[in-house]
Amino acid sequence: MREPTAVAPDTTITRQAWLSLSITTIVTFLVVVDLSAVNVAFPSIREDFEVSRSQLSWVVSGYNVTVGSLLLFAGRLSDSLGRRRVFLPGVVLFMVGSLFSGLAPNANMLIAARVFQATGGAVTMATSFAVMLPDFPAARRSTAIGIAGAAGSFGAVVGPAFGAFLIDAFSWRAIFLVNVPLCILVLVLGPRFLRESSDPDASGRIDLLGVAIGTTAVTMVMFAIVQSESRGIGDPRGLALLLIGLALFPLVINRSRTHPEPLLDLSLFRYRSYRSTNFSVMFYGLAFTSGGLASSLALQDLWGQSIRMTGLALMPGPLVAVFISPITGSIADHVGHRWVLGLGSACCGSGYLGYLLFLDQTPHIWDHFVPIGLLVGFGIGLTVATWSSAGLSDIPPPKFGVAGATFNTIRQVSYALGISVVITLISLGSNGLDLYGYRWAWGWASACYFISALLVVVTFPAGSSHERALANKT
Repeated sequence: MREPTAVAPDTTITRQAWLSLSITTIVTFLVVVDLSAVNVAFPSIREDFEVSRSQLSWVVSGYNVTVGSLLLFAGRLSDSLGRRRVFLPGVVLFMVGSLFSGLAPNANMLIAARVFQATGGAVTMATSFAVMLPDFPAARRSTAIGIAGAAGSFGAVVGPAFGAFLIDAFSWRAIFLVNVPLCILVLVLGPRFLRESSDPDASGRIDLLGVAIGTTAVTMVMFAIVQSESRGIGDPRGLALLLIGLALFPLVINRSRTHPEPLLDLSLFRYRSYRSTNFSVMFYGLAFTSGGLASSLALQDLWGQSIRMTGLALMPGPLVAVFISPITGSIADHVGHRWVLGLGSACCGSGYLGYLLFLDQTPHIWDHFVPIGLLVGFGIGLTVATWSSAGLSDIPPPKFGVAGATFNTIRQVSYALGISVVITLISLGSNGLDLYGYRWAWGWASACYFISALLVVVTFPAGSSHERALANKT
């Protein structure tokens, strides 16, 4: 039998594709900037409203719980009704929530406005990739996601500095109000340049009961995790919520096996690349936000650095990620994701192992902390957007919405759980000036990154998505 002739992959990126990427990237950038800038605004908000740190923490926690709870539903809705049809209303919700946050007269109204904003954030997060990826050829989708990931990394870099500038020049309210004109720009350009796409097999009859059960399950798990940050992991109320939430998941899975349009599309897990990515990213997520939090707290509480110095010390790593991320997408398109993700996660693990081994009570900011942080930044540049492109690499375009939402829900829950674990580990020290707890936190992040690296190298399929598609045809 004659061997099949290898077909060169289509690598042409049209003007339409670039425009779609540009519009959705604006929203990605806004969401990340807003999240990182809020942390800088905490002291100003607390002073303005005269509330406790625990109450104000719900400005962030309420946002995270809401996003994690609604991602799956938003992804399923976008595949069924249309990605653009869902994405643009999500931008409206995010804009209105930003406006209400900037005008909030008290802390309770601010928290409520942030939950409203998070509803839009969940919709845009679930649909931003799905609405633009169909315009890109399959062989260049990792490049597109890499560029979007670079925008997110850049948002993480400029967020604290930009937030500090706005707070200093105007007030903390400006970090929310600045989103409004940019969202209006997206709403003007989106209907013109974003193409509609959806799952052609969708009937619109979404499993509403499954949505209710699944959303409740994720909400309870997320709420239990977030509450454990202040009440402790062993709090009986939190454990009860966690157990009830986990007990609901078998019901969701059972309905997903029988309903024609379930909340959770189990057929996605037939793809080896998707299974591997979801399993590996759980451990990556446990380390990602928690490791960054441990480093930020160490700079301020352990070594007594100012907010400005903390921002400067944390900036070089994400800057490296900004430059690495778009290149990484192109490399993954050509050689595959397995070794890129494995190397990146191992670099992150090595960086946190370096913190554990080489940092002590004396603040060695520029000669130890920052150089080690560059290694972490390099690893993040290789991985932070590549996880998304790896998960979607073999998924048919009609399933992009629910596939991305499922993946992001797992990652979001891992982020929240990782933060709770690290806060508990840091508290093992006698006080904020005790290195003992921080070493446990850095060790936790390092171990999770190394486990993630090992899992993805062992379980992710070899080659590029184009090579795997050709192999499946023969």
